[in-house]
Amino acid sequence: MAEDDSYESILCVKPEVHVYRIPPRASNRGYRAADWKLDEPAWSGRMKIIAKGKLAYIKLEDKNTGELFAQAPVEQYPGSVVESVTDSSRYFVIQIEDGNGRHAFIGLGFADRGDSFDFNVALQDHFKWVKQEGELAKQEASESTAPKLDLSFKEGQTIKISIGNIKKKEAGGSKARPMAMGLLPPPPGAKPCSLTQLRRVGRFHIRRLQLQ
Repeated sequence: MAEDDSYESILCVKPEVHVYRIPPRASNRGYRAADWKLDEPAWSGRMKIIAKGKLAYIKLEDKNTGELFAQAPVEQYPGSVVESVTDSSRYFVIQIEDGNGRHAFIGLGFADRGDSFDFNVALQDHFKWVKQEGELAKQEASESTAPKLDLSFKEGQTIKISIGNIKKKEAGGSKARPMAMGLLPPPPGAKPCSLTQLRRVGRFHIRRLQLQ
């Protein structure tokens, strides 16, 4: 999907910052805020960081009217457009542009270290997001150009499935357990016979057999 570069979002707002004229860099050792006239800022006002697409814009505005004093387009951070000084965490050197190709370096200072911390984190978070979006776009592009794996069956193609280790059940099913042999219980209501009664019955049957 195409990115909408006309959409702007505010990343950070600080109501009071100070701008300083800075001397040319004397060597590659970096800028030092101690070399500036910190008690004589050239301008004071409000600072905004605006995100527009992949770019971030540091805007310096009049705190009452909102009139733009200067702005610095930032394409990457850390980078040459925004540079920390070597002797303080509250001061930075930024490269401003006038829209006609001309640029200049100015000193930017915060009265509170918390404000300078927020300024730093806002830029870091934005360009971390830009990096993640770029990696995601590369991944999607590589996936769209890679040949897709065709797993569909071709005409006349079959597949065999081998299923092992399955035991068949015996055809007769489970065998009935043999009942234990023994005397059956007497019918309901029958009185058990005593040994004497059994003997009498036995003599009666023997006598009948003798008479026949």
